Amino acid sequence: MPAAPSWRSSRSTAYNSLVPRFPALRDGLELSNTELGTAIAAFPGAALLVGVLAGPLITRWGSGRVAAGVSLVGAAMLPLVALAPSWWALVGALFLLGVTDAWTDAAMNAHGLVVQERYGRSIINGLHATWSLAAVGAGLLGAGAAGLGIPVTVHLAVVGVVLVVTSAVAWRALLPPEHAVPDAPSSSGSGLRSVVTSWRVVAPLLAVAGLMVCSGAVEDSSASWGAVYLRDDLGAGAFVAGLPFVAFQVTMTVGRLAGDRVVDRYGAVRVARVGASLAAVALAAALLLAHPAAAIAGWALAGLGVATLFPLAFAAAGAVPGVRAGDGIAVVGFLARLGFLATPPIIGAIADASSVGTGLLLVPVAAVGAAALAGALRSRSAPSRG
Repeated sequence: MPAAPSWRSSRSTAYNSLVPRFPALRDGLELSNTELGTAIAAFPGAALLVGVLAGPLITRWGSGRVAAGVSLVGAAMLPLVALAPSWWALVGALFLLGVTDAWTDAAMNAHGLVVQERYGRSIINGLHATWSLAAVGAGLLGAGAAGLGIPVTVHLAVVGVVLVVTSAVAWRALLPPEHAVPDAPSSSGSGLRSVVTSWRVVAPLLAVAGLMVCSGAVEDSSASWGAVYLRDDLGAGAFVAGLPFVAFQVTMTVGRLAGDRVVDRYGAVRVARVGASLAAVALAAALLLAHPAAAIAGWALAGLGVATLFPLAFAAAGAVPGVRAGDGIAVVGFLARLGFLATPPIIGAIADASSVGTGLLLVPVAAVGAAALAGALRSRSAPSRG
């Protein structure tokens, strides 16, 4: 059981350590905003190409082993991003990191459902809170490193070494593979084939994926463009520019720590709908005010608003009748990354044509979409399965 938070923290810290350094990577390679956005899109693009392979890997090796093992590989590859000598090399490094992220993501959520089943109550939001805690630490570390002028190569090399050790420790604390756990969730369905041949499976998975696409666009905005927006449009310094992402992750952590109790009391649909609406209003207001303090506050409220969306959506995907939990989660994760893939280059193109703030106006629209799709969580939020 203790392994779940360990590799969640490892996966979170690996990519989120990069977030405050995107402006430095862009300037070091002399990239445009469009080129930076396209390079960032290689990270979720990897999931679209190979993300669904996580399902068969989980079936073969067990969710815990896949999560901890692939997380270790991703941590070891993190310094490659800082060493990229060109745009193409940066794209390749982010693509490889994206492969490890996609497989770890699906595996750790599948294993989290096994842990939740053994607990006998909802803990999925709490497990995701460990991801957010690590993201806050990674964001603060990255912002501090940027403010102190520490080279990106040194920063990411140190983080990579620490995360390799963390993943190795997590491996030793795994639950047994699912087929060896007597009271593990039933593995109904016949794998990935059942996902694409049955409309009873396709319809709910598409609805959940649509919710995650919109929520993902909100989450990605603080990571990919928060620092660039504050620095380029609002003239903030390097440290302050990294704070929207940190603020977002802090409030998301708070929301996830309290999320299980709030969802149990008010229901998944209501919590998701109100939260997404809060994110839409907060981000729209922040962009209209166009001040660093407003931007930080806006992303902070947005983090609180969307805190429970991904945990609830993954749990819902893992509980769809007729498909194994690992396959359902892998497919939904694959589809959800469309939001992460499409958003950075679109915002980047608008930023080059106008401003980053103008491009970010797409984000509150995505939050409205998440509120509209909150009904996808109905009937798939039982405490025993998330």
